[in-house]
Amino acid sequence: MTVAQYAALFALADNPGIPGAALARTCLVTPQAMAAVLKHLEERGLVTRSAHPWHQKTLETRLTEAGRETLRLADERAVRIERRLADEFTPEERDALRDLLARCVTAIRRD
Repeated sequence: MTVAQYAALFALADNPGIPGAALARTCLVTPQAMAAVLKHLEERGLVTRSAHPWHQKTLETRLTEAGRETLRLADERAVRIERRLADEFTPEERDALRDLLARCVTAIRRD
Protein backbone atom coordinates (compact mmCIF):
# COMPACT_ATOMS: atom_id res chain seq x y z
CA MET A 1 0.00 0.00 0.00
CA THR A 2 1.32 3.43 -0.92
CA VAL A 3 1.29 6.46 1.34
CA ALA A 4 -1.33 8.10 -0.89
CA GLN A 5 -3.56 5.01 -0.70
CA TYR A 6 -3.22 4.87 3.08
CA ALA A 7 -3.95 8.60 3.35
CA ALA A 8 -7.06 8.20 1.20
CA LEU A 9 -8.39 5.29 3.29
CA PHE A 10 -7.60 7.19 6.49
CA ALA A 11 -9.41 10.32 5.27
CA LEU A 12 -12.38 8.32 3.98
CA ALA A 13 -12.85 6.72 7.39
CA ASP A 14 -13.55 10.18 8.85
CA ASN A 15 -15.30 11.63 5.77
CA PRO A 16 -17.57 9.02 4.17
CA GLY A 17 -18.93 10.19 0.83
CA ILE A 18 -16.27 12.85 0.28
CA PRO A 19 -15.79 13.69 -3.41
CA GLY A 20 -12.46 12.92 -5.05
CA ALA A 21 -11.38 16.56 -5.42
CA ALA A 22 -11.95 17.26 -1.71
CA LEU A 23 -10.17 14.02 -0.84
CA ALA A 24 -7.21 15.10 -2.97
CA ARG A 25 -6.98 18.40 -1.07
CA THR A 26 -7.18 16.56 2.25
CA CYS A 27 -4.38 14.19 1.20
CA LEU A 28 -2.25 16.97 -0.33
CA VAL A 29 -2.18 15.46 -3.81
CA THR A 30 -3.51 16.61 -7.17
CA PRO A 31 -7.00 15.59 -8.26
CA GLN A 32 -5.40 13.58 -11.09
CA ALA A 33 -3.21 11.66 -8.64
CA MET A 34 -6.20 10.99 -6.39
CA ALA A 35 -8.22 9.73 -9.36
CA ALA A 36 -5.52 7.12 -9.98
CA VAL A 37 -5.41 6.19 -6.29
CA LEU A 38 -9.19 5.81 -6.12
CA LYS A 39 -9.27 3.74 -9.30
CA HIS A 40 -6.74 1.35 -7.79
CA LEU A 41 -8.56 1.18 -4.44
CA GLU A 42 -11.86 0.56 -6.21
CA GLU A 43 -10.33 -2.22 -8.33
CA ARG A 44 -9.11 -3.87 -5.10
CA GLY A 45 -12.60 -3.62 -3.59
CA LEU A 46 -11.52 -1.25 -0.83
CA VAL A 47 -13.80 1.65 -1.82
CA THR A 48 -17.04 2.13 -3.68
CA ARG A 49 -17.93 5.17 -5.74
CA SER A 50 -21.47 6.21 -6.59
CA ALA A 51 -23.24 9.25 -7.92
CA HIS A 52 -24.31 11.82 -5.35
CA PRO A 53 -28.12 11.77 -5.00
CA TRP A 54 -28.48 15.47 -5.89
CA HIS A 55 -25.38 16.13 -7.98
CA GLN A 56 -25.19 13.28 -10.45
CA LYS A 57 -21.80 14.38 -11.83
CA THR A 58 -20.23 14.19 -8.36
CA LEU A 59 -19.04 10.78 -7.21
CA GLU A 60 -19.19 9.94 -3.52
CA THR A 61 -16.48 7.61 -2.23
CA ARG A 62 -16.92 5.27 0.72
CA LEU A 63 -14.90 2.53 2.36
CA THR A 64 -16.06 -1.05 1.97
CA GLU A 65 -15.71 -3.60 4.78
CA ALA A 66 -12.51 -4.77 3.08
CA GLY A 67 -11.32 -1.16 3.02
CA ARG A 68 -11.99 -0.73 6.73
CA GLU A 69 -10.10 -3.93 7.52
CA THR A 70 -7.20 -2.92 5.27
CA LEU A 71 -7.06 0.46 7.02
CA ARG A 72 -7.08 -1.23 10.45
CA LEU A 73 -4.12 -3.42 9.48
CA ALA A 74 -2.27 -0.49 7.92
CA ASP A 75 -2.86 1.57 11.07
CA GLU A 76 -1.31 -1.17 13.20
CA ARG A 77 1.78 -1.18 10.98
CA ALA A 78 1.97 2.61 10.93
CA VAL A 79 1.82 2.80 14.73
CA ARG A 80 4.71 0.32 15.02
CA ILE A 81 6.78 2.38 12.58
CA GLU A 82 5.91 5.65 14.36
CA ARG A 83 6.99 4.18 17.70
CA ARG A 84 10.30 2.97 16.27
CA LEU A 85 10.94 6.41 14.81
CA ALA A 86 9.96 8.19 18.02
CA ASP A 87 12.40 6.03 19.97
CA GLU A 88 15.25 7.32 17.80
CA PHE A 89 14.79 10.96 18.85
CA THR A 90 14.96 12.91 22.07
CA PRO A 91 11.80 14.80 23.09
CA GLU A 92 13.42 18.03 21.91
CA GLU A 93 14.29 16.50 18.54
CA ARG A 94 10.71 15.20 18.15
CA ASP A 95 9.38 18.70 18.85
CA ALA A 96 11.76 20.19 16.28
CA LEU A 97 10.79 17.57 13.72
CA ARG A 98 7.08 18.23 14.27
CA ASP A 99 7.68 21.96 13.79
CA LEU A 100 9.63 21.38 10.58
CA LEU A 101 7.00 19.03 9.19
CA ALA A 102 4.23 21.50 10.04
CA ARG A 103 6.12 24.14 8.05
CA CYS A 104 6.33 21.69 5.12
CA VAL A 105 2.56 21.14 5.22
CA THR A 106 1.95 24.89 5.35
CA ALA A 107 4.18 25.39 2.33
CA ILE A 108 2.42 22.64 0.37
CA ARG A 109 -1.03 24.03 1.17
CA ARG A 110 -0.15 27.49 -0.18
CA ASP A 111 -1.01 26.31 -3.68
